[in-house]
Amino acid sequence: MSNIGVISDTHGLLRPEALAALRGSDHIIHAGDVGDPTILDQLREITALTAIRGNVDKGAWARKLPETEVVEIGGLSIYVLHDLGQLDLKPEAAGFSIVISGHSHVPKQETRNGVLYFNPGSAGPRRFKLPVSVGRLIVERGEVRGEIVKIASWPKPT
Repeated sequence: MSNIGVISDTHGLLRPEALAALRGSDHIIHAGDVGDPTILDQLREITALTAIRGNVDKGAWARKLPETEVVEIGGLSIYVLHDLGQLDLKPEAAGFSIVISGHSHVPKQETRNGVLYFNPGSAGPRRFKLPVSVGRLIVERGEVRGEIVKIASWPKPT
């Protein structure tokens, strides 16, 4: 069994709750809009990390990050990009089992044509009334299931 932590849209803020939710992961995928390279260092302290560049990632450190990435875990092929709207291939035809994206800040998972499309939502600064969340993919015997993990509530308790 593999436990893949999925995070996106940190925008320079890596919350302690996000780190806690990702501990125990066998691999972490950051789907872009990192905002600060020290976030990647902190995630690498937990486990192996795959990270891509999002539209807010600028500067020399960000240029080292690819715009898309392919990850093979537990016999499954995963395609990672920041903005799902820029998907320029048919994942099922290309042999991908999972497409991971961020950008929208809206946590969502759905299966289409046998491919799991997974967006963990935003783990960084709150935007509008959207939840603050990360994701988890559990890969077991060639099958995958996704979980959205809310790490901050709205509104804040008084």
